[in-house]
Amino acid sequence: MSEMTTIARPYAKAAFDYAVEKGELAQWSEMLTFASEVAKNDTILDVLDGGFAADKLTEIFLSVCGEQLNDAGQNLIKVMAENGRLKILPEVCTQFLFLKDELEKTIEASVISAVTLDEGQMSAIIGKLEQRLARKVKLNCSVDETLIAGVVIRAGDLVIDQSVRGKLARLNDTLQS
Repeated sequence: MSEMTTIARPYAKAAFDYAVEKGELAQWSEMLTFASEVAKNDTILDVLDGGFAADKLTEIFLSVCGEQLNDAGQNLIKVMAENGRLKILPEVCTQFLFLKDELEKTIEASVISAVTLDEGQMSAIIGKLEQRLARKVKLNCSVDETLIAGVVIRAGDLVIDQSVRGKLARLNDTLQS
């Protein structure tokens, strides 16, 4: 995994720097997200493992992507194909989006709750997280009834477990020691 990260970093940084220079961060985010989904496709993975020449891989990949990539995006795909790196496109996308979030001072937080949260509860969570993290927060909410009650919030390295299940587990650990 760390090897993929190391290999993907220069591609992500180059794409990010170009996107910032051209003022096209949103467009590049969409292009890389789309291209990374194409690269994850089982059929495309078989093609990437098929031993085709770089120009043929580029042609196949770009024919699948169609109009989704501009000229610069197509050039990135061509360079990555020439270097045999199309398989790491999802990691390039992940790193690009991380750089974008760092620039925009945003963070994505996942909130797992025992019941569906209403707008007021989500607003309160966003407000507290923005205050604590000094960033704009985007929430991804999901429901896990096994929590019994409460929420588990994950934002980057931060984990806040305020679920009854988590509290019971901590109580159990305390009683065991």
